[in-house]
Amino acid sequence: MRTLDDKVVVITGAGSGIGRALAVACARRGSLLALSDVDEAGLAGTVGLAKDAGAREVHAATLDVADRTGVATYAAEVAAHFGRVNVVVNNAGVALAGDLTSLDYDDIEWIVGVNFWGVLHGTKEFLPHLIASGDGHLVNMSSLFGLISMPGQSMYNATKYAVRGMTEAVREEMLVAGHRVGVTAVHPGGVKTAIARNARTSPEEDHDATARFFDEKLAKMTPERAAEIIVDAVLKDRARCLVGLDAHALHHFARLSGSRYQDLVARVSRKVKPSGIV
Repeated sequence: MRTLDDKVVVITGAGSGIGRALAVACARRGSLLALSDVDEAGLAGTVGLAKDAGAREVHAATLDVADRTGVATYAAEVAAHFGRVNVVVNNAGVALAGDLTSLDYDDIEWIVGVNFWGVLHGTKEFLPHLIASGDGHLVNMSSLFGLISMPGQSMYNATKYAVRGMTEAVREEMLVAGHRVGVTAVHPGGVKTAIARNARTSPEEDHDATARFFDEKLAKMTPERAAEIIVDAVLKDRARCLVGLDAHALHHFARLSGSRYQDLVARVSRKVKPSGIV
């Protein structure tokens, strides 16, 4: 795939952040868009921005990616509406902070439902349409935390590592079968989105302090810049897309130091953990 012009691009979690920025970036490149989110107001805002950016057509739907039947119905509707699907970006995601011993099972099921099952649903339901297009590309949003672990992020790590493993295997399956479908796993570092502010936390965590720490100390890249990097990775058919200097630096550090990186991360974490968090 060398261009997004006249391509049908599906983006979940399009109501804000990277999803919104991707919708605008694809609109400027002449794409036809299928956008979804659980946040109706946020989604409506993205639809307006995409149209202002020149989108040829926008199909919008409220969607909970954790709902298997809902995603299956949505995939069929999008394919019927446009007659084809060329690119799918499984972007919807949530965060959950807290040590494993303090997390509730309801919150664990919530993050696994969105971050892993949501990506699995989108992949499985849309993949036949991507194969049928003869010119398809699958983009699954993992994270820097799908490459390295971090204390207080065990369930976020678990879901993002799972997305990475599934995505890389699916890419191999497409190559073995000879399908013309590119597959990219995306690993953003700190991007200025609302994910930390919208996150759930364990009772032992100070939600506001955690969100401020992410927003002020970790989130350095704009969603718009992240979107440009992801689009470039799609057009260059990259299997792995690292987004941000932090993602590149920490990934390479972990590769060079092996499992010992965990010891250093633990020591640094004790020093920089926001006040008010147990």
